[in-house]
Amino acid sequence: MSLNGKTAVVTGSTSGIGLAIARGMAEAGANVVINGFGEAAAIEKERAGIERDFKVRAVYSPADMTRPAEIADMVRLGETTFGSVDVLVNNAGIQHVSPIEDFPIEKWDQIIAINLSSAFHAIRAAVPGMKKRGWGRIISTASAHSLVASPFKSAYIAAKHGIAGLTKTVALELATFKITCNCISPGYVWTPLVERQIPDTMKARNLTKEQVINDVLLAAQPTKQFVTVDQVAALAVYLTGDAASQITGANLSMDGGWTAA
Repeated sequence: MSLNGKTAVVTGSTSGIGLAIARGMAEAGANVVINGFGEAAAIEKERAGIERDFKVRAVYSPADMTRPAEIADMVRLGETTFGSVDVLVNNAGIQHVSPIEDFPIEKWDQIIAINLSSAFHAIRAAVPGMKKRGWGRIISTASAHSLVASPFKSAYIAAKHGIAGLTKTVALELATFKITCNCISPGYVWTPLVERQIPDTMKARNLTKEQVINDVLLAAQPTKQFVTVDQVAALAVYLTGDAASQITGANLSMDGGWTAA
């Protein structure tokens, strides 16, 4: 499979799943726009590493996923730098764990903005160019929590259910334009996002770190293994290929059997 001559924009791609997806797209031949927060030197190291390792071009957009104008500018950066945005991966996400009655209102608003609304804004900006060229791939990182719930994660689960619905709607709208829209729903992937939520879960449930990992996180996954970022990336790259051209509107579970129960 080749993405030579194409451009992929991947949000939340300075680390974790997003970085793995950006590198996967670059390995397939795409120029990439990476995006996310972090230390400037660390981001530059990853950007330069993509160019060095895969002989493609990579640029960085500092777009804040809570700001619609900046999201549109990110898509425009891809179009003006490389001539097109052919693959859009909505991956940016944050988490907060808290009982509903104590859930900070500002955290609810922030999670909905970054995990859900940012995907709408990016899709809205990218679709006109995809329609004009008659080809496109839109992929969003959802979660097993787009299908099932867990306690103390009201905003995250609401947002991920929203991503699943947005995916279906966009797929139907674009079905005759050779543009597919799908979401990938991993179970627990060992990333900085998961690692950072462990202390909050320890506090909320009065558990040790080991108990959170074994009895909360991996308890849901029958395989008792974390999903890897490279596995998610490989599925995302597959969805860009011709073999996946009739996969659209799908919510693809990659959760070690979590949602099979």
